[in-house]
Amino acid sequence: MPEVDTSKKEKEFHPEIPQKSELFFLKGSNSYDWGMKNRLARIFNPKSGKTVMLAFDHGYFQGPTTGLERVDLTILPLAPHADALMLTRGILRSTIPASLTNAMVMRASGGPSILKELSNEQIAVDVEDCVRMNVSAMAVQVFIGGEHETQSVHNMTRLVDLGNRVGIPVLGVTAVGKDLTRDVKYIRLATRICAELGAAFVKTYFVPEFETVTASCPVPIVIAGGKKLPELDALQMARDAIDQGASGVDMGRNIFQSDAPVPMIQAVRKVVHEGMSARDAFEYYQTMKNRK
Repeated sequence: MPEVDTSKKEKEFHPEIPQKSELFFLKGSNSYDWGMKNRLARIFNPKSGKTVMLAFDHGYFQGPTTGLERVDLTILPLAPHADALMLTRGILRSTIPASLTNAMVMRASGGPSILKELSNEQIAVDVEDCVRMNVSAMAVQVFIGGEHETQSVHNMTRLVDLGNRVGIPVLGVTAVGKDLTRDVKYIRLATRICAELGAAFVKTYFVPEFETVTASCPVPIVIAGGKKLPELDALQMARDAIDQGASGVDMGRNIFQSDAPVPMIQAVRKVVHEGMSARDAFEYYQTMKNRK
């Protein structure tokens, strides 16, 4: 039997203080269910509204990429400095300690290797397995303009439907193949399509006039790091993207292929979360690198 409330303290209902109903901090995300928003808040820092994602899912189509030959040796030291890890389920189960508290963004599409037509992807991870793995989001490649454009879009919309049932958001990743032009007109088209069809956030490439991309996309955008750049150039790209409306970065090669990966990801965090200039962040990188 429950105990009777025998406290002598007078009850305090505070009728003079209306209960607050706070808006969710992330662009375009206020109408999601609680679980969806909670998962997004694991990926995006609620204080800064930004994210530093570490991408190392490259092996799902190109095998042991340089810097990812031994994920246990190269990536695990970086994990404490990332808000989210973008990876495959094989690497998650085989290599990532369950004690890590990072958000996990699961690569959920795949199929062809670099030896075949990359746009011919299918859904490669069942949503129930994503629930078992406690992932924070599912990532799917969308090949706007590619040979299998419609199929890749249907992969995304199918995952959006399944994700909505269990409270897992979908990251739409805009793919740029060898035959697709990487310009602002194309990036605006691809990001807007992903958002219109239900992606909770979108990953794309930084291009000139990027502010028009973020302005026309109703959900958060994170930029891809792309090919390896000199450290200062990579930090400047991150700075410019944030200044032009990006909600974070999803860097891989520009971090794990750096001469000093841990100082590099720390410098990226300075840019994304603390508003540091690229030049100051590069000096921070050099200082931390020289301490090694």
